Amino acid sequence: MSLLDDTIASIEAPDAEAARGAGARLDALTKPPGSLGYLEEIVRRYAAIRHDPAALAGRGMITLFAGDHGIAAAGVSAYPQAVTVEMLRNIGAGGAAISVLARRLGFDLIVTDVGVATDTSAAPMTGVRYRRMGAGTRNFLEGPAMSLGQARSAIEVGIETAREARANGATLIGIGEMGIANSTPAAAILAALSEVAPARLAGRGTGIDDRGLGRKIAAIEAGLKIHRASFGDGVSLLAAIGGFEIAAMTGVCLGAAAVRVPVVVDGFIATAAAAAAEKLRPGLREQMFFAHRSAEGGHALALEALGARAILDLGMRLGEGSGAAIAMSVIQAALALFHEMATFASAGVSRKIE
Repeated sequence: MSLLDDTIASIEAPDAEAARGAGARLDALTKPPGSLGYLEEIVRRYAAIRHDPAALAGRGMITLFAGDHGIAAAGVSAYPQAVTVEMLRNIGAGGAAISVLARRLGFDLIVTDVGVATDTSAAPMTGVRYRRMGAGTRNFLEGPAMSLGQARSAIEVGIETAREARANGATLIGIGEMGIANSTPAAAILAALSEVAPARLAGRGTGIDDRGLGRKIAAIEAGLKIHRASFGDGVSLLAAIGGFEIAAMTGVCLGAAAVRVPVVVDGFIATAAAAAAEKLRPGLREQMFFAHRSAEGGHALALEALGARAILDLGMRLGEGSGAAIAMSVIQAALALFHEMATFASAGVSRKIE
């Protein structure tokens, strides 16, 4: 059995008893029942995913994957593909938004090149590790974006990353990405899985104009027609129209669930990875938190299709795992309240006025 197949087979459903145990403590804290709103649901879900009614918390880790996309040749991005490697260098050196957030919030940051067009592995960049599948994907208008073997290998890179994070004490893992033109395959994946029209899902990404948006929608529509026969399972879907970094994030979603660690899904592109993971293992969305409702394209429609509630809505569309980092701090705040607030009994506070 392959690593991917073994991982999927080992995923258990969240533990309802653990959620009830955490809920009992929440109800005993010095506050009106339910007064912390969705923060209480976050704690119950965390406990259920961890199979731990005590909801013990360890380290937070953000996993960021970078890759390039052949579909960039269709004129779907406002920036040239060279920006991917430039931003990867910036992230590794600590100058990007996610670098700042990870430092400020105390999260470990793992940055992985899974297929940037410019190969810098011979002279490795600071803060970057290399698990390359190739020098970017192929243009999915001319054939599959990658081979089935590459798709499976990229997913398994994500699984291995999740296992590594857990071994290093992570009990919360955020996923993020970097890759010029990657909002196009993300929209294609979400359109294929949700049946929402590409014109409703595609956004302006890095800031394309109306003509660029028209090209983007046309490319997605054409890609869906060309590869429709490949949408029957998650691996072939990713191979046909996906990206190396999207496949790797899919793997983190699967791998983290297998080791009972909640994943915090960043924005639009990470949501496409979560949707692919859900395709591979139905019900997996219950093992994930969705960080924020992105301003990119039809992210709200994608979340609705997944039955997912975003923790935040800040109008963000940066990527990199930036929204995931902020949402992780909210989850940590909810857990701190759960662990550190007094109970009515310990504080000698009456539950209600007689």
